[in-house]
Amino acid sequence: MAKKVVKIASVQAEIKDEETKEERIERVSRMLDGLGDYDLILLPEIWATGYFSFDHYKKEAEPLDGDFTRYFSEKAKKLGAYVHAGSFVEKEGDNYYNTSVLFDRKGELVGTSRKIHLFRYGSAEGELLTRGDEPTVLETEFGKIGLSTCYDLRFPELYRAQVDKGAKMFLVTSAWPHQRLAHWNLFNQARALENQCFLVSSNCVGKTKNVLLGGHSQVVDPWGVAVASAGEFETIVKTEIDLGQIESIREEFPQLKHRVL
Repeated sequence: MAKKVVKIASVQAEIKDEETKEERIERVSRMLDGLGDYDLILLPEIWATGYFSFDHYKKEAEPLDGDFTRYFSEKAKKLGAYVHAGSFVEKEGDNYYNTSVLFDRKGELVGTSRKIHLFRYGSAEGELLTRGDEPTVLETEFGKIGLSTCYDLRFPELYRAQVDKGAKMFLVTSAWPHQRLAHWNLFNQARALENQCFLVSSNCVGKTKNVLLGGHSQVVDPWGVAVASAGEFETIVKTEIDLGQIESIREEFPQLKHRVL
């Protein structure tokens, strides 16, 4: 039986341009050390390299079995928690991907998700990386979870496809700019509400490459209400959710059954 009550920690990490990748991993890793009693921990998008550090993408890219994933496999095992390590630049053959990874309590890789919608507005991501092509839904002890990344939030058909695959929770890793913070808050709530799912997001903060990041990582319930959220500083959003609410809400207000398209 799927675990119903889940303790969640969303780590809102600051991106500091003066840090190296190794220094940032070490610093953010220390933030996780006190989270051993949590069930699920989430980190942001390409946080170790820094999303907007496009000139570092290829030289800091790693294979799926590289140092980054080995490190967070061990971290998940040590904490005894599911750890969504955010995303990193994955190299496979001649291609590079924005790939997020989820580990279970034993440090086993549950699955990966390659970002489907690559950002091109003031971003070199679409030029440097290859997009993923498959909506990701992973089986966990909490039930089925859909993974997505940042710009994916603007495409509701992705989340509806994940619901059709049985997702009850969405995990969103991101490096969303402050400039479009209103959109971020809207999409977090809309994707949860329209699909009657929980949504947990982790966004970066700080100013990097002259881009101010938006923060406001949050946990949104199936009614579209942010039950826990952060501001614009480095922090950890901590809360507890009851996944049993999903079925009761869907029974009380059966909008998904009323779909005609």
